[in-house]
Parts: sequence; structure tokens; C-alpha cells
Amino acid sequence: MQQLRYGVIGTGMMGQEHLRYLALLPGVTVTALADTHRESIVAAAALVGHDVRTFADHRALLDSNVCDVLVVATPNDTHRAVLDDIFAAARAYPTLVEKPICTSLDDCRWLEEAASSHPAPVWVGMEYRYMPPFRAMLDEIRGGFIGTPRMFSIREHRHPFLSKVGNWNRFSDRTGGTLVEKCCHFFDLMRLVVGGEAVRVYASGSAEVNHRHERYDGRVPDMVDNAYVIVEFDNGSRASLDLCMFADGSEWQEEFSVVGDKGKVECFVPGAQKHWPERGERHAELVLCPREPKGPQRRVVEVDSYLLSLGAHHGSTYYEHVGFMRTVIEAEPVGVTVRDGVRAAVIGLAGELSIREKRPVTIDGLSIA
Repeated sequence: MQQLRYGVIGTGMMGQEHLRYLALLPGVTVTALADTHRESIVAAAALVGHDVRTFADHRALLDSNVCDVLVVATPNDTHRAVLDDIFAAARAYPTLVEKPICTSLDDCRWLEEAASSHPAPVWVGMEYRYMPPFRAMLDEIRGGFIGTPRMFSIREHRHPFLSKVGNWNRFSDRTGGTLVEKCCHFFDLMRLVVGGEAVRVYASGSAEVNHRHERYDGRVPDMVDNAYVIVEFDNGSRASLDLCMFADGSEWQEEFSVVGDKGKVECFVPGAQKHWPERGERHAELVLCPREPKGPQRRVVEVDSYLLSLGAHHGSTYYEHVGFMRTVIEAEPVGVTVRDGVRAAVIGLAGELSIREKRPVTIDGLSIA
């Protein structure tokens, strides 16, 4: 098996989740870490568990020639600058970059063009595509069980944003806003399931409960903590998102429901066990609902408990890395393209604008109005 040397740029919470799953992949060795935050890089190096080069500047890592593949898990608003340096590097690095890939329309336009001339694969970290229960649901959809998907509803009722270095994730100017930072995952799934492009978004939301008493240099966090979003697609399908980020005790963290002209399929995903350790391990469930009166068919979607324990995304980060590694080694197609990442971010940006201006927002390619 080909040996791959990985470098991880950004070693905070998500960077460390990537490291835990990379340790499970045969033929993969993490040889380099880069982060400006000393405490994060020390913790990440301890997690790697063997000698690893560390850098305070990602550009020094790019020049070091000690790795073959990159994972970028820096704060959202730094992705453009980091990717610009990666694209300009002396060697062409295959790169997995965390979502959201960008936080503004200008960055979306720049990135789609810049990435098109990069000779190595660029994969966007939309790991929700790889959650085993969602994949089971998608298999049923693609197998024709529900016919043509017409409506897709998503509910995420979960805990608030976690604390990160400097709590950069408290402000829209660094994250793109909640509908970009958190919900680009869901807009990506909408595009994947309905097979179309978004043309209109209407969102209603506000910041009501979370982080209201926090202050950072006198600023109050402005991240939306609850919202309803309706997305219309160019093929006539529509999708909705029901988001609440102060619903910590919910039985299911994510609920997906897709209805077609022949039936319905639902998927229920629990939150990470680490948030409710007293509740014990729970598995996701899939429910198939044919139109004819046979009654719903329910089945459990089991995931290895060790995989579940390593991260907060129901094991999906591991399966994402398996796919990315196949792309690097076997030249398989990129699973989540830059175009996918950009289009999901644009839907989120349109939703944020809709909330601010209390009106529907039209999407035309990489423009919103």
C-alpha cells in the first residue's frame, strides 16, 4: 500500500478530530502540524503520539517537503488565504479543506476559479454526506424507493456552539453566519438529494438564547441560534431546515425526511454520546414509508462504537477520509468538489441576507439579490 504523509493545518477542535481518524487509516502517517496557537499544536502533537514536525506558520510547512497530503481545519475566514498559499506552493498538494470553504460571495467566486487550475484534488469537508444513516437513506432514494424526491425537510435540534480558540465562532464576520458555518452541511445534502440548484431562499431566524451574556472586546456575539429556512430548487423541488441550537436534551440531534411521488424515507440521528454520557450509546434509525398501506418499516443503522467515540459527527469523518484517500491514491473522483462547497455556502449566505432583510432572496449562480 502506498504510504501517505499528511500535514494538518489548523490543530484545534476539528483538526484534532481529523487526527484521531487519520490514525485509523493504513498507510497514513501524520508528519507535520501547523497552527499559530501554541496550546493547540502541543495537544495535537501529543495526540499524534510520535515525532512530528510542527510549524507556527503554514507557509513554512508548505515549503518543508515533509508531507504529501494536506488537511486544512483553520477558522472559516482564513480558508481563502491558506488555500491561496497552497495553490501557489512549489508542489501540488491534494487537499481536504473543512467547511465552510468560504464565508463571502467574493471568496466563493475567487475560489471556484482558483481551484479549477490546481492540478491536485481539492475535497471539501462536508462530512455529513458520509454519515452511515444518511448514506443508508440516500441508497434507498437512489434505489427508487420513494420515486422522484419532491420535498426534503431537515430538523437539527442540538446544543450551542462549542468554545474554540478565542471563540472566533461567536461572530458572523469570521464564520459567515450560522447558516454558513453550521448549516452549509444541510444545504449540501439538499443539493445532493434533490439533484438541483437553489434559486430562492426565505429564512426567518434570530439570536435569542445562546451567548447573550458573553462579551469580546465589548462586542456581543451575533450568531443566529434558531431559524427556519425554505429553499426552492430549479427542478421544482423544495427543502426546509428547522434549526434550534438551545435544544440540548433532544432525543435526536438530526432528523431527515425525504418525500417522493412513491413514498417517504426518514432518518433519525442521535447526538454524540460525549454530550450525554449518562444516556449510553444509541444508534441511528431509518424508517421507510411506502405510499401503499403496508405500514412503516423501521431499522437500526449501527456504527462501530469506537468510531462514534472519536468525533462529533457520527463516524462520518472517518468515512470521508477513506474516500479522500482513494481519490489521492487511486485517482477516484473527488467526493465533494469545490463547486459543491461553494454552492452550499452561497445558499447559507442567501439565508443570512434573508434573515437580515426579512425578505426572499434570489440566487443566480454565484450571485444573490
